[in-house]
Amino acid sequence: MIVIKFKDWLRRSFTNDFDVLGINERNVSLIYTNNKRKYYKFADDKVLAKKKLDTHNIPNATTYAVVELMGDIQKTWKKIKHHQAMAIKPANGSGGGGIKILKKNALGAWMSSGKQISEKEIFLHMGSIIMGRYSLGSNDRVLIEECITPHRFFAEIYPAGVPDFRVILLKGKPIMSMLRVPTDRSDGKANLHQGGLGIGVDMEQGKLTHAYDGKAYYDVHPDNSKPIKGKDIPYWKEILEISIKVAECFPLHYIGVDIVIDKVQGPLIMEVNVRPGLGIQMANKNGMKKILKKVQGFME
Repeated sequence: MIVIKFKDWLRRSFTNDFDVLGINERNVSLIYTNNKRKYYKFADDKVLAKKKLDTHNIPNATTYAVVELMGDIQKTWKKIKHHQAMAIKPANGSGGGGIKILKKNALGAWMSSGKQISEKEIFLHMGSIIMGRYSLGSNDRVLIEECITPHRFFAEIYPAGVPDFRVILLKGKPIMSMLRVPTDRSDGKANLHQGGLGIGVDMEQGKLTHAYDGKAYYDVHPDNSKPIKGKDIPYWKEILEISIKVAECFPLHYIGVDIVIDKVQGPLIMEVNVRPGLGIQMANKNGMKKILKKVQGFME
């Protein structure tokens, strides 16, 4: 296993003028300049985002139900509990907070994160979403959708959770991408700040490069030593094409598009982000400013 400490790379990055983009620079020069605040809701609200995707026939996970009121929780549950698996999400949550994956075991009991969960606990979780626990105190809606079965490509890296690709686009042009993969400490979630792994992507070749866990770089998954570097990405051409279609139909010019690859359906859009994080630079060992200069003369 090849490991490169982050501080060593960062020191070389600044020495070699890698042009790492900072959060304030990103906000002022990219988000505020390219995204009008009145349109944020189309990305921040997952329900509104899915409606726009459906309107433009862009594939995404099937919606089972949307719950807006406490009094509707149990009657909605009766209509959807026949499914064998589902994902429960806050419509306005961020960073993976409040997402609960439910699956039935062989006896028909609901399981979440490897533990049995009662219907009462499920109802309480939905209630906490509606009350705004995961949306900064504002009333929210519960989004319930199909549970994705990841393509076998992901099991070759890590067998649990649902990895996804993040593609960042500026004015409809993909400029940087990474694969987010769960780890033993991320509880099945691929979000970087929850312990997930960021893997750089060679966008021209459609291959994975280095994995980054917030502290060091690896050529293999740090939990199981399965190879990462140089792996060909399935559906890569389609992933880029679908991300461009999303950029074309949303009234936002700087976005992050999260895409999963379902075992049967292929690439599906999971989320659209107005404020995609900057950890993607670390995963790719490349500063975003350098790329942006080539795209639009950024910061010149």
